[in-house]
Amino acid sequence: MHIAFGTDEEATLIDTLLEALSKMGHSVDWIARGREWPEVGRQVGEAVADGQADFGVVCCWTGTGVSISANKVRGVRAALCTDALTAQGARRWNDANVVALSIRLTSPEVGREILEAFFGTDPDEQELERISMVEL
Repeated sequence: MHIAFGTDEEATLIDTLLEALSKMGHSVDWIARGREWPEVGRQVGEAVADGQADFGVVCCWTGTGVSISANKVRGVRAALCTDALTAQGARRWNDANVVALSIRLTSPEVGREILEAFFGTDPDEQELERISMVEL
């Protein structure tokens, strides 16, 4: 899969996430690097919504800002995930197409677990009607 990646600041976690995505066999386009968090979320969201990427990964200090910003883009369902079970649920029940992570709270190990769960889970077809109810 092709992943659009963005962060408003550099941190050890970022290197871990990029390495994990590569090891999972994904190609990564780092489209928003070191920009303000509203731009990061918007640019990654637009790349996903426009079909330039299959999914997106966004990071900021709390993860909240980039998730809010990404969710302003029509067609994006960004989920702020703090653990693997939340990431799995975001894909299964919400068909999230962007995962948001907190640079402050996410350890490298938990970051890898979140990505593995997020990209290893398919949406539940029984949820598709509900998911369509949140489309803009």
